[in-house]
Amino acid sequence: MAIPRDFINELIARTDIVDLIDRKVPLKKAGKNYAACCPFHSEKSPSFTVSREKQFYHCFGCGAHGNAIDFVMEYERMDFLDAIGELAGQLGLEVPRDSGNRADESISRDLYQLMEDAGRYFQKQLRQHPEKQRVLDYLQKRGLSEEIVERFGIGYAPDGWDNLLNLYAQKPQLQDKLLTAGMLISNEQGRRYDRFRDRLMFPIRDRRGRVIAFGGRVLGDGTPKYLNSPETPIFHKGNELYGLYELRQQHRDPQRVLIVEGYMDVVALAQFGVDYAVASLGTSTTAEQFQLLLRSAKEVVCCYDGDNAGREAAWRALETALPMLKPGDTVRFMFLPQSEDPDSMIRKAGKEAFEQLIETAQPLEAFLFDTLTERNVGDKASFAKQAMTLIERIQDSVLQNLLLGNLTYRLRMGNVEEMKRRLGFQPKSIAQTQQQLTLKGRGTPLRLAIALLVQDPRLGVNLVPQPALQFLKMAGIELLVRLLDLTRNQTLNSAQLLEYYRDTKDYPILTKLAQWDHQVADDNVQQEFKTALVWLNNQYIEQRYQELSLKQNLTKEEKLQLTKLIAAMKRS
Repeated sequence: MAIPRDFINELIARTDIVDLIDRKVPLKKAGKNYAACCPFHSEKSPSFTVSREKQFYHCFGCGAHGNAIDFVMEYERMDFLDAIGELAGQLGLEVPRDSGNRADESISRDLYQLMEDAGRYFQKQLRQHPEKQRVLDYLQKRGLSEEIVERFGIGYAPDGWDNLLNLYAQKPQLQDKLLTAGMLISNEQGRRYDRFRDRLMFPIRDRRGRVIAFGGRVLGDGTPKYLNSPETPIFHKGNELYGLYELRQQHRDPQRVLIVEGYMDVVALAQFGVDYAVASLGTSTTAEQFQLLLRSAKEVVCCYDGDNAGREAAWRALETALPMLKPGDTVRFMFLPQSEDPDSMIRKAGKEAFEQLIETAQPLEAFLFDTLTERNVGDKASFAKQAMTLIERIQDSVLQNLLLGNLTYRLRMGNVEEMKRRLGFQPKSIAQTQQQLTLKGRGTPLRLAIALLVQDPRLGVNLVPQPALQFLKMAGIELLVRLLDLTRNQTLNSAQLLEYYRDTKDYPILTKLAQWDHQVADDNVQQEFKTALVWLNNQYIEQRYQELSLKQNLTKEEKLQLTKLIAAMKRS
């Protein structure tokens, strides 16, 4: 049973986010908003803002953002339902339940539950399956204690094609959802079977502790060595980090996060007391993952193999991290000896020696210039051009000036200003950099219309229908159409509107647009919104005109429509 949407809207409407946060984090008035030092990362000057108008908070330092529900979830480390219960309790309300929720929310809820059930099933097999001793011997060989196995929820997927499948033999609808969740595979003949077989299972949890995917390690010599869940409606591997939830359970405000490549690395490090490691789920570290890392601690140490592949992965991580760094952030790079990984290294060296290696990790600026030097031996022009391209992307002026000074020294130029002039230094503004990172092209009329509507949903109230937009061929137009439908017949604030999209693929883009400084003056918002809608309607007119003008043998109705389109284009 789900919580009724009307109740969630009422809860957000009756909870003043300024009062809520002020009880935990003292706020000071800053213009029309309120400000404080962020409670989710260490900082000396306030970058955490709270808007009473939008009922929304945002930290410009670490990127934390959300409504009252998000704040309770993040600050109190609660899941969604507990946060709803906490806010309702503060207002003296009882949380009702009904089944009248949206289909996608219902599907997601079922998937979360099925993944949780699968996790418990795998843990049970580790304790009760006839083959359990082989698995336990393997865990003992790897030196993993019962406490670590329990902390990370490690389990065992038995050998065989239909162990998990048979649990739902009489429930075909749940089998369908297991297929959606990536736990089952369907072949060309339609036969379904378990994805994970005879593997040690590592549940991947989101920031709320919900199981969203699994990584399975083969116990013998089979391939692939690691098998991961595919992308699903609740799992997007570029947005998650293995072990982050477990890290936060151990450290509320960690000073350092170590990012490694594998599940076993994270678990083995935790076994030896290095319990601040996470893994990037087998991908190059993404921008979203780096944002999570920098929100979690001020120092991020990237740990890679010392071979060419490891150094290439480290370079990709550096390129991703540079535009995101804020004052006080530190990123360093640690390379292990050949044929070693964190798991094997800490077993050989022990915690103290391993942490000594972390202390000697290479600073970002050293890794950047050393790598460029190796890549451009004897070619000073290419070295300077590549270095300047990277430095131009940096938002943190302190780091930028440090790198410029370093580059000046390496190029043997007189001073920084002379070098900047000679190399054509053109630093990108913060707005430009953020646009490249997150919302490419968000300055278009479509992006502006969505942003204005998210920041002030009253713009959609009683707005005349825009039928042409449903037929406009433009990426993202469906989202605007849904937002217009959602806001046309009800008055919402930004926090309530965003809550409709929690756990959907559109939520990240909408939360970013809710924070975007669109540079439209308050008294011009309505006019700019209408102008954007007019532009979009004109785009449909032009598209339809092109379609009909290129078509042969038009029907009578199409000829009439073409005439009307030509007249409309002349008026616009």
